Amino acid sequence: MLKEKTTKYFKETDIIKKWYLVDASGKTVGRFASKVAHLLRGKHKPTFTPNVDCGDYVVIINADKIKFTGKRTEQKKYFRNTGYPGGAIFEKFTELIKDHPERVLEYAVHGMIPKNRLGKEIIKKLKVYAGSEHPHAPQTPESIKL
Repeated sequence: MLKEKTTKYFKETDIIKKWYLVDASGKTVGRFASKVAHLLRGKHKPTFTPNVDCGDYVVIINADKIKFTGKRTEQKKYFRNTGYPGGAIFEKFTELIKDHPERVLEYAVHGMIPKNRLGKEIIKKLKVYAGSEHPHAPQTPESIKL
């Protein structure tokens, strides 16, 4: 008789989480963010379980050197709301990259993560810094090229 194949589901305690260091200089935002979201979610691991946070920590440096293609630098706008009536705030990409360059990547990766409780836990493992300095040296992040 043939043995039935069953899918193995892993628990949070069975998963080993690693730290990765990624350089964003010269990369395109969308392609780069999708690869980072892949690492955060844990889809690169054979132990991937959809309902468990099995991804790794990702530290992104040089977020101020990220680029858009085409006319997106002039046309891209970011929307947020204060929660009050009439509290809509629109920010242009050029202003956002000048004032808060790390938010551009945070918004892009956040859009590729599930919008539920698990997604809120996953996005906490993303650390983005505008320059090449970061305070996560004690975690010894493994440098990878995306």
